[in-house]
Amino acid sequence: MTATAAAGRTERFRELHRPGVPLVMPNAWDAGTARVLAAVGCLAVGTTSSGFAGTLGRLDRSVTREEALGHAAALVAAVEVPVSADLESGYGAEPAEVAATVRAAVATGLAGCSIEDFTGDPQAPIHDVGLATARITAAVEAAAGRLVLTARAENHLHGRDDLADTIDRLQRYQQAGADVLYAPGLRRAADVRSLLAELERPVNVLLVPGGPGVAELAELGVARISTGGALAFAALGALGRSVRELLDGAAPSFWPDAGAGRDIVRAW
Repeated sequence: MTATAAAGRTERFRELHRPGVPLVMPNAWDAGTARVLAAVGCLAVGTTSSGFAGTLGRLDRSVTREEALGHAAALVAAVEVPVSADLESGYGAEPAEVAATVRAAVATGLAGCSIEDFTGDPQAPIHDVGLATARITAAVEAAAGRLVLTARAENHLHGRDDLADTIDRLQRYQQAGADVLYAPGLRRAADVRSLLAELERPVNVLLVPGGPGVAELAELGVARISTGGALAFAALGALGRSVRELLDGAAPSFWPDAGAGRDIVRAW
């Protein structure tokens, strides 16, 4: 992809972040599913670290930076819509390592990427706020406006349901220059509302079971909605259920979905 084409996708992606008219950005786990998402009308596609790891027979956080960037490049080449990559914690604790990851992400033609403040250490799962902010500052400088940088506060995925700390972190990431702010794991509309009231940049919300749906999140003023690994795991669940039907001698229930999927692919 030329630099001009990549810049065009980035600008298109940036413009799709409109509070109250959220960009619904499902997360694909390979080039084929990215093409399906684009074919059914998605205006942008996200990657999912957990879903991609699943395609390799691994658990989340077991993918290397090189694997993640190669995966992202494959999705960018597969579709014409903007692609934003889940780059986990930037594949390094230090700001310089995060910056190197973001510079490499720019080179793939990605329109966006996200960097989280999770450490990977169950005993101390969230980076100190000073280091976390320095990491986002480094990411923003490395991006230099060439992609949409999303800063993630991971508290609520790791047993730290401290909304005040989450808001403080996202405010710091906002001041550091992040384009989009994201606190995955929020389950209550009231918490999303409180978050939005304290931030000035577009906010992404992860759909979660029992949480607000697309329509309610739009009313709250969310600018982007993503699915994380949920669609990948839903597909794996459907696969497992279908195979169990065969092994149990039951009548297969997958034919309607198989036909619909085949029609999408044939329309490529």
